[in-house]
Amino acid sequence: MARTFDDATRRNIAELCAAFTRRTPAEATPTLKRAAVALALTESDDGHDTAFLLTRRSASLRAHSAQWALPGGRCDSGETQAQAALRELHEEVGLSLGESDVLGVLDDYPTRSGYLITPVVVWAGSKAAIVPNPDEVASVHRIGLDAVEAADAFTFVSIPESARRVIRFRLGGRLIHAPTAALIYQFREVLAGRDTRVADLEQPVFAWK
Repeated sequence: MARTFDDATRRNIAELCAAFTRRTPAEATPTLKRAAVALALTESDDGHDTAFLLTRRSASLRAHSAQWALPGGRCDSGETQAQAALRELHEEVGLSLGESDVLGVLDDYPTRSGYLITPVVVWAGSKAAIVPNPDEVASVHRIGLDAVEAADAFTFVSIPESARRVIRFRLGGRLIHAPTAALIYQFREVLAGRDTRVADLEQPVFAWK
């Protein structure tokens, strides 16, 4: 369903995030490197509904080049996950937000490449100018929440390399995979008032490195 981009929606999503019971997955170990991403909520392309920002990573990056991703990256020493997500949001797309803009924090997701990713939900506002950093970001896209909440938005498939299901987010004719798809899926579930866990959702083999 479409969610109007206004203060009522901000309050509603903040309440849903506050009601969410956050858990750390059992497979999270001290050897995993900490990282954080921002689920940055802003106005949709039509200026009426609520959307989140999704980036296409630069093809020149050494790791996960040209893949779809939420703005984010590794936590610096001494940073909280929220601070890291806000810093990365500024570095990648030019948005300067503060901790008062954080609406909530979802479950950590352990990746095959050795990271423990924390999704941080933030309210970016309607007048924020988006300026992609060309060294890291090829393009920035506003994805309406109605696309996430559609019944056929997510699919699950089996692969011979793992007993876990691979999650895929359908976006037009594209398929977006975990970890990004898993994090978006949990946010979709939070919007529906459900505490759905995603740490057991698999990444495709090409994302294991």
